Amino acid sequence: MKEKLTIVKVGGAVVEDEAQLTQLLKDFAAIEGAKILVHGGGRRATKVAAALGIETKMVDGRRITDAEMLEVVTMVYGGLVNKHVVASLQALGVDAIGLCGADGDIIRSIKRPLRNGIDYGFVGDVKKADGEKIAHFIEKNLVPVIAPLTHDGQGNILNTNADTMASEVAKAMAQLYDVTLIFSFEKKGVLRNPDDDESVIPVITRTDFERYKADGTISGGMLPKIENALGAVEAGVSQVIITLATAIDGQHGTVIR
Repeated sequence: MKEKLTIVKVGGAVVEDEAQLTQLLKDFAAIEGAKILVHGGGRRATKVAAALGIETKMVDGRRITDAEMLEVVTMVYGGLVNKHVVASLQALGVDAIGLCGADGDIIRSIKRPLRNGIDYGFVGDVKKADGEKIAHFIEKNLVPVIAPLTHDGQGNILNTNADTMASEVAKAMAQLYDVTLIFSFEKKGVLRNPDDDESVIPVITRTDFERYKADGTISGGMLPKIENALGAVEAGVSQVIITLATAIDGQHGTVIR
């Protein structure tokens, strides 16, 4: 019987709100057994870029990462956010270790090719996550805290979507552990009505998703999040939950099956 592993992904909006982040990290510290935290930080990156006079360019919610922006996201994700989270977890008695994909070659990517004529710059599409190497940290009773940066094996750091990072790590770890993946953000789950916080859809299957996508119930940034969640389930992850950042106990939110 496989050991249980909980992977929690926390988004940039929660990372930017110190009160929400503090509570999430307390709840994460209380999770028993093996665990991994994957974090975003896009809102902080946008603020830092603005302070440096660097324009943020987005297409369909995706950041265009030119050379200047790559320096910003590397500093913010791998430095400011990652080390703040690691230090906060240490204060809560969690022996955390901050990592990005280049550390130990745990997550390798390829630079995203042109999509519909759009050059996303230094953005990485994950090619491989090494579950056995990540497991080495867990076996040493360390808790990996993974920033959304990968590398291409040619010396280049690549900006990588944090939801995708969480999903790919979960897929890799599912070969070794009984994995629960929790996407935490500022809503209670996937909502039927974005203006009604109580309209949480309790369960979504692939068939449900295609129907909700077609009728517009689910749209925008939630589409790739659910695609990542479904991909994880289809690759052997036991359970995927999309839920509020203050409800990461596995008992709330939308279950993806």
